[in-house]
Amino acid sequence: MIFGIQLGLKRANPFLNKILQFYRMEDIKFVQLKPGKDSPVKRFHPWIFSGAILKQSDHLKDGDWVNVISSRDEFLGTGHFHHGSISVKIVSFKEITSKEEFWIQRIQNAFDLRQKLPLGETNAYRLIHGEGDGCPGLVIDHYNGVFVFQAHTIGMHLDRLEVVKALKHVFGKKIKAIYDKSKETLPPEYAQNCNNDYLEGSAKTPHEIVENGIKFSVNWVTGQKTGFFIDQRDNRHLLSLYSKGKTILNTFCYSGGFSMYALKEGAKKVVSLDTSAKAIDLVNINLTLNELSIKKHESIVGETLPYLKNCEEEFDIIILDPPAFAKSISSKHKALQGYQKINYLAIKKIKKNGLIFTYSCSQVITRDLFYNMLVAAGIETGREIQVIHQMTQAPDHPINLFHPESNYLKGFVLRVI
Repeated sequence: MIFGIQLGLKRANPFLNKILQFYRMEDIKFVQLKPGKDSPVKRFHPWIFSGAILKQSDHLKDGDWVNVISSRDEFLGTGHFHHGSISVKIVSFKEITSKEEFWIQRIQNAFDLRQKLPLGETNAYRLIHGEGDGCPGLVIDHYNGVFVFQAHTIGMHLDRLEVVKALKHVFGKKIKAIYDKSKETLPPEYAQNCNNDYLEGSAKTPHEIVENGIKFSVNWVTGQKTGFFIDQRDNRHLLSLYSKGKTILNTFCYSGGFSMYALKEGAKKVVSLDTSAKAIDLVNINLTLNELSIKKHESIVGETLPYLKNCEEEFDIIILDPPAFAKSISSKHKALQGYQKINYLAIKKIKKNGLIFTYSCSQVITRDLFYNMLVAAGIETGREIQVIHQMTQAPDHPINLFHPESNYLKGFVLRVI
């Protein structure tokens, strides 16, 4: 059974009659919008907020598939229902007659795009990027034959076996394993009954991938997110173009992606800093994998803010790539203060004509907000600053034109004079 609309209306209409030819009334679930609240959906924004809903089917559960209709009974889209501020995340603005065919087509479309993208020499890429690939609440990363499935909504997690079936249809024997790492990203009450585990096959961790000739050890079981930050691929390459003969501080370094690129391209010295000892262990493993000189590298377990305050050493390049400081609108102001503090210290500390690679991956911090924060930090230091690059996520993290929130990674390269 799939989708339709139980309107509870006395009068009939052509759309309803068409749907009822195929589906029993008890199988049909719907959300109907208030008058005037359908404009964002008609502009293909995939989120329906609770305040826009006029009425809905009785006894809807988190993760239920629902059809979204206007106050005039027009079909607007189909998606997953959830109790909360965002009540529906639309996965299709067209009618779906087969979930199996729908998932196969979504996976195939995503794979076709990745085959056409200039991703460099790599066997790791993001296959599904949420709204950017028409799959709100779903991330799938590919690591040299292993697919890491991560659901951020209950609806996507409930559909996981259908997604696995679609992956097998598209990739066949190329699949070594499919691992579900959703427990940390799902609502707590639902997640308490979930476990991260293999949905198909199995694979040993750590698992080796290659990116532009550089080897990385990936552990999706114990690592952050799905195991690696694929989105910074192009920005790591950009750093390498400036690295030869330079001293570089890589803060919030995780497994040392920026550090490996810099060392391979002839950096004079690289310091990798992270609060996690496990992350620094990964840095050291990656140094060994790539046979890079430990004499040119220093690994430090520590906090970025006090390190920048107390460090007497000056650097040619500083990388600021923190985790999301703001995970909700309510924390936006505090997050901006945090970004301003670390950027102020970096600008103050950097050598004359030095470069700062600075990023925000907080979805609620827009590019304009981030830029204005940098202006404030720069004014506070009194130094002259130029923007020489503007950066975003790699192209295998596509941005949905109608969903600006999917443009989550913002970055600038600043030259400080």
